[in-house]
Amino acid sequence: MIGVAGAGAWGAALANAAAAAGRTVTLWGRDEAAMRAMARTRTSARLPGAALARAVEATSAIEDFRRCDAIFLATPAQATRETALRLAATAGSAPLVACAKGIERGTRAFMTEVLAEAAPGRKTAVLSGPSFAADVAAGLPTALTLASSDEELALALSGALRGPALRLYHSTDVRGVEIGGAAKNVLAIACGIAAGRRLGASAVAALIARGFAELRRFGEAYGARGSTLMGLSGLGDLVLTSSSPQSRNFAFGQALGKGESPAQAGERGLVEGMFTAQALVELARERNVDMPIADCVLRLIEGSLDVDGAVSELLARPPKGEE
Repeated sequence: MIGVAGAGAWGAALANAAAAAGRTVTLWGRDEAAMRAMARTRTSARLPGAALARAVEATSAIEDFRRCDAIFLATPAQATRETALRLAATAGSAPLVACAKGIERGTRAFMTEVLAEAAPGRKTAVLSGPSFAADVAAGLPTALTLASSDEELALALSGALRGPALRLYHSTDVRGVEIGGAAKNVLAIACGIAAGRRLGASAVAALIARGFAELRRFGEAYGARGSTLMGLSGLGDLVLTSSSPQSRNFAFGQALGKGESPAQAGERGLVEGMFTAQALVELARERNVDMPIADCVLRLIEGSLDVDGAVSELLARPPKGEE
């Protein structure tokens, strides 16, 4: 049995994907009334048009996870620690899989580090890659990477989620998978800004390419494998997130490019990159990693730089060889 903690769009989509793979699924959300409604209607307000699969049980009782063989945490990055603490106290000893793409504010911890601290002794893994919840819920072809330092666990968990339309690759490069998912959200904001400012497709393509150069430099500084950064959870996810308004990070940037303030642009829903930017830039500075695009995004969010200033600053950087 598979558990999914977090009944938002991504949680509901993962629950349906696990059901399509032939698993019985427990989908947990903290809002008792919302989970009762979900159990009754078999629909999710966060995922319009997608019905919950028959094999998915919607519940607000976290104790129901005690029956699960693995639990996927589909809660936001900044709520992962709180959820993991609750699971550690009430939900047996099943492995925990981080599905959020971000870095914890304050601690600057990656998601598997958060899980290890909040639920010591548990086996952990991370799931990431180019995926929109609506696509996964609709059964459209999608490929993801599941990583754990325990290769046997990574192989078993990827097999448990693999279904007719969902292809899973397994890896032991946990940090590389986490870095790709976290960094691409910040860089996607920059691409959204360029689109919102109508700077043209050429500018967006340049930002994707140069953004990936930043992601690669950062990943290498923190021990990620080049093959991971070039794969689904790195380049693949960056391309998807940086080119579609379906991405909340891209849409947030697009709103900034059109003249909205960060507060206004952030009212439309959770933007993981908005919360990850500071930790990403601080970690980059610690190891002298040059990330000018991410740095501009952070200062735009903080209000110390405007869009025109960011564009001028990036274009005025000293000439250099491509790397």
